[in-house]
Amino acid sequence: MDLYEHQARELFAEYGIPVPEAEVTDSPKGARYAAERLGGRVVVKAQVKTGGRGKAGGVKLAADPAAAELTARQILGMDIKGHTVRKVMLAQPVDIESEFYAGYVLDRAAGRFLAIASAEGGMDIEEVAATRPEAVARILIDPSEGVTAAKAAEIAAAAHLPPEAAGVLQRMWQVLVREDALLVEVNPLVRTAGGAILALDGKVTLDDNARFRQARWSSDSDSAGPQDDRQGNPQTDPGTDPLEAAAAAKGLNYVKLDGEVGIIGNGAGLVMSTLDVVAGCGARPANFLDIGGGASAQVMADGLSVILSDPAVKSVFVNVFGGITACDAVAEGIVQALESVQLTRPLVVRLDGNNAARGRAVLDSRAHPLVQQATTMDGAARQAASLAITA
Repeated sequence: MDLYEHQARELFAEYGIPVPEAEVTDSPKGARYAAERLGGRVVVKAQVKTGGRGKAGGVKLAADPAAAELTARQILGMDIKGHTVRKVMLAQPVDIESEFYAGYVLDRAAGRFLAIASAEGGMDIEEVAATRPEAVARILIDPSEGVTAAKAAEIAAAAHLPPEAAGVLQRMWQVLVREDALLVEVNPLVRTAGGAILALDGKVTLDDNARFRQARWSSDSDSAGPQDDRQGNPQTDPGTDPLEAAAAAKGLNYVKLDGEVGIIGNGAGLVMSTLDVVAGCGARPANFLDIGGGASAQVMADGLSVILSDPAVKSVFVNVFGGITACDAVAEGIVQALESVQLTRPLVVRLDGNNAARGRAVLDSRAHPLVQQATTMDGAARQAASLAITA
């Protein structure tokens, strides 16, 4: 789960990472009062879980409380990359001398966390890494050692950060470990004209698998887990795509992707292979949906309902290899699901394995005009891709 900037800032403050004074509000009047308390001149920042806020007009300097109210009125309700601004954070402006980047991210390939730091902060670190890779320091962290004072000094030196930034690097590591985070990032980390080191912006991504240890982030209240800022009406966890939230509410293992072929399969390995085969046929998968061993009518209905709710989906590919759950049971589940879900786009079904012939016969007897069958995964993928591309 991603935290909002104001949550990351509050978390940093808890761990002794210096941050500017700031307040959060959801109303223009609240912005005026907050600006008065903060000294008048403030930076008004949209609180959404996406980048590019500044370019979209979601970060502005207000000269006084009246201007802060007007600016908040302009920013609240904005759409930034599909995210609706429901809150703004007002922060005291800072006289910046230099900007840096610092972050820790999980390197899954190495099985360790990676420290990434650069003396060129305030911009997209991916852009810096692509254009000037020598300007970005990357140091693997031994999880048994962590970020000691010596390791923090090593990271700071490698990235050409000021030596006093080492203390912030240590505290960022404490945030990552104690809060079960997968990513902790400060961009920019700045040195002010007065020589102080401050975290002006922060990004923290928490590990959903550690929710049971992090009770304060499991609530929907703003102090813990604020409501999702994406357009739509997610029903569960904040910070997720609305379709992912709807799928989670139904107990489905679903991940939204940017494609046009909806995918349903049984088993993570088979689903991943299906994504690759569809992509190889010139189409893009719209999702990952693993129904595991349960292909009941309700599971199928729930899966189809979620996938068909995605307007980008042009066709659906159900790829099942029957094992413990026989193919005829899967086919019965599909047939029953079609009684409750209105199928509005073509559905290509490939059944193989235990009782595959019976399963195909079940679907043939239903003879739904939008349901097609194929006997091989490659053939079914080509059909589904073709239907999506020509839709």
